This record gives sequence, structure tokens and C-alpha cells, in this order.
Amino acid sequence: MTAGAKAAGLTLAGFLARAALSAARDLERTASAVADEREVIAEFFAARRHLGYIGNNLNQIARAVNAGAHPGELDVVIAATDRAIQRVQHATDQLLHQDQDSSAP
Repeated sequence: MTAGAKAAGLTLAGFLARAALSAARDLERTASAVADEREVIAEFFAARRHLGYIGNNLNQIARAVNAGAHPGELDVVIAATDRAIQRVQHATDQLLHQDQDSSAP
């Protein structure tokens, strides 16, 4: 997706928003298909936001580790990272499943 956003000259958020609007305007698609795609896009936005929080926490932990500390939050951040990875994987699987369904004869 990042490559698509870059190729379109958009931020990732702008690219996702434009894709969502484009999908909503496609009159040949069923309301259910549009709703499913919106759900997946919303999940990607939530996962992206969550990963941003995790990245900030990881930076703080790295700073503390470099200073010789072992922060107690390390296990919490690792668990949050794992949950975020699972969310992105689930949303990706949903998107791929939708693509397979739409290309079936």
C-alpha cells in the first residue's frame, strides 16, 4: 500500500481515504462488498494508529536501554506489538479473501 500511495503522490492516509471513496462510488458493487471493504480499511487505519503508538513506546524503551536501564514496560510493548501484527495480518487476510471472492467466475 505504501508503494501505491507514493506512486499516486499521496500520504498513506490520503491514499486509503481515496481508495475508500472510490470503492463507495462503484455502483456495480453490492452494499455488502462496500461495507466489507470499509471495515477492512477501518481496521488498517486502526492498526496503523496502534503501530504509531507502539513505535513511540519502542523509541522510549530503546532510549532507556541505551542508558543502561531495563524498563518494565518492555514486555507490555512486545505484547502490544504482537497484537498489532495480528490485527494487520487479519485485515490483510480479509482483503485478500475479498479479492479472491470478487475474481471468482
